[in-house]
Amino acid sequence: MVNALRKVKFVTRNLILSFETSCDETSVAVIENGDKILSNIVATQIKSHQRFGGVVPEVASRHHIEQITGCINDALRKADVDYADLDAVAVTYGPGLVGALLIGVTAAKAVAWAHHLPLIPVNHLAGHIYGARLVAPIEFPAMALVVSGGHTELVYMPKENQFEIIGETRDDAAGEAYDKIGRVLGINYPAGKQVDSMAHKGTDTFHFPRAMDNDETFDFSFSGLKSAFINTVHHADQIHETLDKNDLAASFQQAVIDVLADKTVRALKTYPVKQLILAGGVAANRGLRDRLESEINAFPNTKLALVPLSLCGDNAAMIGAAGEMLYRYQTFTDATLNADPGLEFAWLGEAES
Repeated sequence: MVNALRKVKFVTRNLILSFETSCDETSVAVIENGDKILSNIVATQIKSHQRFGGVVPEVASRHHIEQITGCINDALRKADVDYADLDAVAVTYGPGLVGALLIGVTAAKAVAWAHHLPLIPVNHLAGHIYGARLVAPIEFPAMALVVSGGHTELVYMPKENQFEIIGETRDDAAGEAYDKIGRVLGINYPAGKQVDSMAHKGTDTFHFPRAMDNDETFDFSFSGLKSAFINTVHHADQIHETLDKNDLAASFQQAVIDVLADKTVRALKTYPVKQLILAGGVAANRGLRDRLESEINAFPNTKLALVPLSLCGDNAAMIGAAGEMLYRYQTFTDATLNADPGLEFAWLGEAES
């Protein structure tokens, strides 16, 4: 059970050992005072999953088991600290693949129990958002556009430790759509980086649909775009027409970016904030970063916080950054902590005040 108690402050050096195993990256980090990375070990599994065209949950879990102990040792050694120096352990407990999550949760519980350390449960998406804190402090109220392989959400944060969804995808996440059209283009998983590179060499000649762009909500939809892309390519194959792959990539990416940017701009007009945070794996997309850097000029009182490219993917450093914030609020748990693969933020109006 998670206990959210009163906020506390500390003035000494705070060291948190953090774990992230929500999908196909085994990562352990040591974070100092929530904003300084002493170590951030990431063991990637990309090559293991490429031959399947996507993440295989059972394979991911097996690799986490093989890598987790080594990652812990490497993180402590690189940070030049020992268990006795730590103040707490933080771990992603959801959302994600249940088997993968359980490896990190079990390892974190074992370390916390063995060394008498507080255990901090962290929402994976809060971790992505707090990755921005490793560059500069987060200013509230804030807005986050979280775009990854499994999630596409607009999250409003009226104050610290309060996350409220105002819009999310109704079907495919943006990153998921990238991987699916990447297979059609003959690109290995993960496809996002290569599609982005190809898009910068092509032009938007196909004008794919911008689903829900004019909808009154802040929700997204990318399944129709994905289908339109696949149908266009299949039709061309049937009539033996050769399409320019760079133009296909550019047309797809432009449709994604237009919807993401338009919805975000509308959200900023509706909920004035001091900071807009772009986070998640797709936050590494050059086209999206450039577009938001341009759009933010219309909001002189709002700063754009871009999570560093090296921290856009899943990593334990971001979990440690969010974990330190929760440490100050004494949001601790115990050995009953379990994986929660469907964990979500509350929707606007549902969150506790």
